[in-house]
Formats: sequence, structure tokens, C-alpha cells
Amino acid sequence: MPDTPQWIGTFLQGRRYAVLATHNDDGSIHLTPVWYLFEDGQFLVGTSSTSRKARNISARPNASLVVDGRTLGSECWVSVSGSAQILGGEASRAINKRILQRYLTEEALQHSPIGPGLAATDDVTICLQPVKWRSWDLKSLDAQFFGGILAQSPQKWFLPLD
Repeated sequence: MPDTPQWIGTFLQGRRYAVLATHNDDGSIHLTPVWYLFEDGQFLVGTSSTSRKARNISARPNASLVVDGRTLGSECWVSVSGSAQILGGEASRAINKRILQRYLTEEALQHSPIGPGLAATDDVTICLQPVKWRSWDLKSLDAQFFGGILAQSPQKWFLPLD
């Protein structure tokens, strides 16, 4: 991760949803909420080989991804873009298994048909190698411009999300 703030690595290891953006053949953007794994500086996303996102990356091998944190008073986000490729076979199955383990309980993983059913839906892995990074966090903004007052009592300043 080139010259990114220190909080980003820890943040990306947290269990959050990301939104993956790929390019449709008509030039429009296809956005999809996804589960992800961040390893060795790359984002890994399990999917079906027949999904729109997989087909888009096969035809146009680039993508963007956003991960955001929505804790009241310490909101933040990380956005990346770069080249993407589709991984298949045993390597993909092993990665996709780790992604499921990151988001599902052990009971869900072992339950038939839940664990095996979800594992069967994702037969490939999207590998996004970021080239561009952007980020924003309210804590830094608060410290720089407001002296930390927002973090002291965020409920006073921000409405909760529904």
C-alpha cells in the first residue's frame, strides 16, 4: 500500500462489506456489494463465473472497490482502483473458503445446505491489484479542524443511520 495512512491496514482487516465497481460493455458502471479478503496488498472477492462482475472483468480487466466504516463519529472509507483478473481452480476454492470463514459462523459453515450451498455459488475469485488509493476519515478531519470535539460526543453532532 503506497503511502497510505497507518489506520488503513487495520481497517481493511475488519469484517465489512465492500462495493465493487466494474465496467459494462455499454460503458456504464456495474456496482455490487461484496464480501472480500485483503491479503498481500490485493483484494479478493469470490463470485460465480456467470456473474456480471466476473464477465465484465474478463472483458475489461480493471475495477474499483470501496470499503467504508460507519461507526458514528469515526466514519471512514478506503477506495482503490486497478487491474483485476479472474482466478479459478483449486486456488480460487481455497481463497473463497477463507472469505466465507471471515463472514459466516462455524455453525453456518457446517450446516447443510447453508455452508456447502454458499461455497458452491462462488466458483471463481476476482483478484484486484490496486494501483490508486484514496481514503478519508472523520477522526483526522475532526482533529485537524475541530479539535476533537466531534469524537467526544458524536451523538450530539450526527444523526444515526437507519
